[in-house]
Amino acid sequence: MIKIENLKKIYKNGSISVEALKGATIEVKPKEFVSIMGPSGSGKSTMMNILGCLDKPSEGKYELGGEKIEELSDGELAVIRNKKIGFVFQSFNLLPRISTLKNVELPMIYAGVPPKERHKRAIEALERVGLGDRIDHKSNELSGGQRQRVAIARSLVNNPDIILADEPTGNLDTKSGDEIMAIFQQLNNEGATIVMVTHEPEIAAHTKRIITFRDGEVVEDKLVENQIILGVSTVKE
Repeated sequence: MIKIENLKKIYKNGSISVEALKGATIEVKPKEFVSIMGPSGSGKSTMMNILGCLDKPSEGKYELGGEKIEELSDGELAVIRNKKIGFVFQSFNLLPRISTLKNVELPMIYAGVPPKERHKRAIEALERVGLGDRIDHKSNELSGGQRQRVAIARSLVNNPDIILADEPTGNLDTKSGDEIMAIFQQLNNEGATIVMVTHEPEIAAHTKRIITFRDGEVVEDKLVENQIILGVSTVKE
């Protein structure tokens, strides 16, 4: 699914250069559930931006589902972001003045999905995350955990190849965080490929593999020996 070879990212500010990534090599296979960890300034956020086609590497190769990302134009990258990647952010990134249903429909509008199909898919996605009874609520009428469920539903509607989650439990209490991780676990069990950035070891323990960055390099890549398996989630078959 993801193949990264000797990836480097250099930011330049006048005569000053900062090497945020120093030759990272990573592979993620379909149906994996991977967390990326590391202290501030380790390169994990830069890696996530490149994985999400929000930024381009300075050197190295990045393939997503066989596509050579570093060779694509900005327009082609926009299509990849919309159709092949589902994003879940720490701050939810919902529009507060429209309903949960309309928020979930947004990626499909950009993808050119007809209104009737958009409506159907959005309702199905919200039902999968246990919010079928909240389709007309606005985001400011929902709890933090419910907002993140809306964000997850939105990430699913274009049937992406991969879900990228950036600190998805960072703004949530422990109970809500566990509910979100239970949803991710069930989605992964159903075949979703998920890559998640987190700074919390207890959250990473819910995933199946942990890649650790330090000073722009991968310093550890290991399977989770005692994965925390949560109970029945709110995701519906």
